[in-house]
Amino acid sequence: MFTKKAILTFLKAQVAAFLGGITDYGLMILLTEAFKLHFAFSILISGTVGAIINFSINRFWVFKNKSGYSSHINSQLLKFGLVVLGSISLKSFGTLILQNAFQIDYRIGRVITDLFVSYGFNYPLIKYWVFRINGKQPVLESD
Repeated sequence: MFTKKAILTFLKAQVAAFLGGITDYGLMILLTEAFKLHFAFSILISGTVGAIINFSINRFWVFKNKSGYSSHINSQLLKFGLVVLGSISLKSFGTLILQNAFQIDYRIGRVITDLFVSYGFNYPLIKYWVFRINGKQPVLESD
């Protein structure tokens, strides 16, 4: 059903997502609590910083390809940017709904929303659209 390579890629992508996500989440709390920004604006700023980290790790480690990607880095950045905009929008909206409709603290609502957005939106688009490889060419295994 799932190959060892597919599982390894998924796990590596989760490491990249975790590192970008922990930066994103920590910065969101800092901006909201220390700088008194509304959490929706904090999510926009922190999401951008987390996305830069996530993109870099994904491109140069998780989905690194010795045969070449199906698109140039500029195209990947544009596609990744669109995924990030969708992701940030879903996270902001989901967190806001959980807070307003169900009185869930924004920090908890953000974690709940992140789980759905990360696995149902981000990973499939990043794997199959942003970092799609040329044909059936092998992906370079990292050390």
